[in-house]
Amino acid sequence: MSALRRFWSNVLAVAYRETIVLRHDQAFIGAVLAQPVMMLLLFGYVLSNEPANVDWALLDWSRSDASRRLVADIQATGYFRPPRTVASYETGRALLRGGHALAFVVIPDRFAAQLERGRPRVQLLLDGSDPLSAARVGGYIVEVAASFTPRDQALARRGPPRLAPPPGPIDVRQRFRFNSTLRDRDFFLAALAGMLLTNVCLSVTALGLVGERESGTFEQMLAQPISSLEIVLGKLLPYVGVAYVILLVSTLATGLLFDVWPRGGIPTLAIATLPFVLASLGIGVFVSALARSSAQGVFISVFFIMPSFVLSGSMFPYQLMPHGVRELGGLFPLRWYQIALRRIIERGAGLSDVLGPMAALVALFVLLLALIRWRMSPRLG
Repeated sequence: MSALRRFWSNVLAVAYRETIVLRHDQAFIGAVLAQPVMMLLLFGYVLSNEPANVDWALLDWSRSDASRRLVADIQATGYFRPPRTVASYETGRALLRGGHALAFVVIPDRFAAQLERGRPRVQLLLDGSDPLSAARVGGYIVEVAASFTPRDQALARRGPPRLAPPPGPIDVRQRFRFNSTLRDRDFFLAALAGMLLTNVCLSVTALGLVGERESGTFEQMLAQPISSLEIVLGKLLPYVGVAYVILLVSTLATGLLFDVWPRGGIPTLAIATLPFVLASLGIGVFVSALARSSAQGVFISVFFIMPSFVLSGSMFPYQLMPHGVRELGGLFPLRWYQIALRRIIERGAGLSDVLGPMAALVALFVLLLALIRWRMSPRLG
């Protein structure tokens, strides 16, 4: 009994010591308490499957009172922004291909006359690269067409429209572009490389500088005739090669196993990946510069990884998020990279179509370099 009692006494003594250490580690306590609060807010208030502020294009050959009432009824649902009126069919398709519109409505020139005699046809092209949003948006427009009346005053509708309406006076011919079968698998696989690279880039670099300080080699490195910017870039370059190996493996795996290949070409994908990798590695180095210990570096990196997955649009469409939160997601490199990924992989976009997301990633990288240099400058003195 004495041996057993001594065993548990030693265990409790060590446990008491660790409790005292944890009690004084404010960063650890803050991270533990903040994580459930962060996830509660994200899943309770941010994530939603209901479309909002949907961008759509309109080609109205009719230009009649009936067609204008139809457009007004679509906007009255509260889910759509004012339409981007285009002058040609090719322009509307280009907006879909570039990700600037989720839906493209084409109203024929004899719409008003056909409405009086029978059931006119309206063409609806939808961006199927986001299956959930495309199905819901298409259902809302079909519901509006089902309840449309040729009277001068459209009836006011209250509440969300049904997704499976009965046949109405307008025959809406839906067609899904880029993912005709609305496979959810394509939506998630298109952003797989972005999530993998985010996890790896932040994980491997978040412990870089703090590990140097803990081992005592950080001061030796600063004693060399080298600037903080040169130190940071030197630490990032080897991981750029690692990131491209991961990109190659994920691209081959999704292509060989699920037949999901970059329609825009692998060279375009490789070029668009570089600014994202640099920005993600920059976040990791900034976290390492902020942290005072390896444990703090791990916990701080979690606050970048989880929100990146949720707010970027990789797991849930960012267009469905409320204002404020949607703009906040633009601070994470994965938001812009997943936009470029979906355009290249699903829409077959070229390099000119992803210059916008690439410019945003370059700006984030430059900002991170400035923050890292500011954080390291007091230690260089």
